[in-house]
Amino acid sequence: MSRKKGNIAEDKAVEYLLSQGFDIIERNFYSRFGEIDIIAFKDETFHFIEVKGGLWDIIYKIDKKKISKIVKTADIYMSKNRVESDFCFDAIIVTDKIEFIENITI
Repeated sequence: MSRKKGNIAEDKAVEYLLSQGFDIIERNFYSRFGEIDIIAFKDETFHFIEVKGGLWDIIYKIDKKKISKIVKTADIYMSKNRVESDFCFDAIIVTDKIEFIENITI
């Protein structure tokens, strides 16, 4: 997906999260391991969110390697920002609708 299309999907994901009562903490947090598209906070929990847009089967692009990069990047974020709160790893799939998948694991 191009950066432009990625930004559109992320914008839609942010709109969805805000409508669900999430606070958006940061977008596109980078580390040497990778990137986290959206970091949000709700109900005393940090949510590290991967956003995918496109076809319905796009969820399969979030594989073990991708989750490993997200986890390492989240560790850096939490250490850098002294986060001592609960956290989870989520995904938002943007197609003609938005699907929020909490606690993604492999």
